Amino acid sequence: MYPLQTGVGLERVSTFGKFLGGSATNVAVAAARHNARSAVITRTGDDPFGEFVHLQLRDLGVDDRYVSTVEGLPTPVAFCEIFPPDNFPLYFYRLPKAPDEEIHPEELDLDAINTAKVFWVTAGGLTTEPSRAAHHVALESRRGARHTVIDLDLRRDFWNSRDEAAAEIDSVLPLVTVAIGNIAECDFALGISEPAAAARALLERGVELAIVKLGPKGVLAMTHVEAIDVPPVAVDIVNGLGAGDSFGGALCHGLIEGWPLDRLIRFANAAGAIVASRLECSTAMPTTEEVESLLGWGRP
Repeated sequence: MYPLQTGVGLERVSTFGKFLGGSATNVAVAAARHNARSAVITRTGDDPFGEFVHLQLRDLGVDDRYVSTVEGLPTPVAFCEIFPPDNFPLYFYRLPKAPDEEIHPEELDLDAINTAKVFWVTAGGLTTEPSRAAHHVALESRRGARHTVIDLDLRRDFWNSRDEAAAEIDSVLPLVTVAIGNIAECDFALGISEPAAAARALLERGVELAIVKLGPKGVLAMTHVEAIDVPPVAVDIVNGLGAGDSFGGALCHGLIEGWPLDRLIRFANAAGAIVASRLECSTAMPTTEEVESLLGWGRP
């Protein structure tokens, strides 16, 4: 639920816009905007908001066959406040428990997971059971196949402690090939706040590509043989929420296309900037042509 008045607290907001959300869901939508065939594994309540999720996924080109309902739990709602350029508080309503935390290992389509060109998970799925077990089963089934991605996306309020988060992240890093996080997330998960040191720590834990997002300073990406710093793309920021998910969907596109590291990160960085210049998340995800236009690619 996005306020249609910006620069004021929720107590002064009178109207809201309703949009599809959730980090992994936004990434799936963003990838679909780049003509990828994408699907999301999640659960909703058996309520009108749950039906809204299905309708929006279909409208936005994402396969909803792996979205099921949980009786007795409402579809989660999140409210945000918008204070550009860099303050966007989120308020989650996920009580008594979010349906997406009720994903069970036996419900997974492991054939689809194993054959996906990109399999994307977020650290939020590791916070509680049975979702935690389902994530481990899925990742162990892929056995580190390219491209298996974890978005650190660490919401501190979802974890019992920093130590618990660090242990869970450590347990799955050997099972993924790409890890993405911002400085705060790397610090929470690894205890490291220096970007290059955080990237090296992720590589040492088994990933092939470590991406550390630096906010207004751009992005650092590192493999075992290459490291690049990509500067930020200048835009007028409206709402920073969803920019990282747009980055993720664009990254999926570039990974599938087999792009070199520099092109991959520049494209994803620009895709994130576009969404930061717009109000909403899922419906704001850019097309490939929009990203290329911002970068000036293809111009004479």
